[in-house]
Amino acid sequence: MAFLSFIGRVLFVSVFAFSAWQEFNDFGVDGGSAVTALTPKFNVLSKDFTTHTGFQVPDFEIKFLVAGAIALKALGSFLFIFGSTIGATLLIVHQLIATPILYDFYNHDIEKKEFLQLFIKFTQSLALLGALLFFVGMKNSIPRRSSTTKKAAKTKTT
Repeated sequence: MAFLSFIGRVLFVSVFAFSAWQEFNDFGVDGGSAVTALTPKFNVLSKDFTTHTGFQVPDFEIKFLVAGAIALKALGSFLFIFGSTIGATLLIVHQLIATPILYDFYNHDIEKKEFLQLFIKFTQSLALLGALLFFVGMKNSIPRRSSTTKKAAKTKTT
């Protein structure tokens, strides 16, 4: 059963690992195509945030945001393969930050083709987030056997 769990984690994390690898290879000096695609979406989100809250989003280079996303996915993927809840938490943080920015279906008209494409990707991203939350929940709900119960069991059988 442990081997099947490991294979399942490897297959699950392949989505994040291959994405991080592709973005890393495309990154270059200017941040690559991810910066080009992310800049207008981030500008709309920061404008909406400023309008609704009154707080100004500080200016920074989007390539640092992309580099952070690559790092979160890569490190989180590596740790998650070995069953770490820290790795799952890093991937959860990535999903919580990236999903509403990348898949902004709410900024498009429902009649347009873009809306449906973004909505489908948004729901797929939510499914990945749900699986990560399920993993963390199951990992925390399994009772851990303490070393004292193992020692007590050994002394009774002797």
